[in-house]
Amino acid sequence: MRLNQVTVPCTDYAASVAFYKTLGLIQIVDSPPRYARFECPASDGGQPATFSLHQVEGWTGADDPLVYFEVDDIDTEYRRLKAAGLDFIAEPQAQSWLWTEAHLRDPAGNRICLYQAGEVRRFPPWRI
Repeated sequence: MRLNQVTVPCTDYAASVAFYKTLGLIQIVDSPPRYARFECPASDGGQPATFSLHQVEGWTGADDPLVYFEVDDIDTEYRRLKAAGLDFIAEPQAQSWLWTEAHLRDPAGNRICLYQAGEVRRFPPWRI
């Protein structure tokens, strides 16, 4: 089984598309103002996961679900995205579960976590 995609609500199609392009996702479907789909860059050469936006009315954002995007170098990505004008809720911080995470919200208020974990993402010391 493979995760195909995650779809999150958007309220401002153009702003949300620009946000996710700035994060580095590659847009593959453009059906404004209702739907957009992106591919996540596949650094391992495998089939990339996809991520979608779906236009909704009245959405005010939420803390859950929380969408995680793994990056190779969190500090470099954080600086790049800050320079591109994105506002973060929390700057990169080392966590007790051995990941380094930075949090922000997309234009619709969905919470996004950029993180760096490396091998401990799948193989933490407490793995069963």
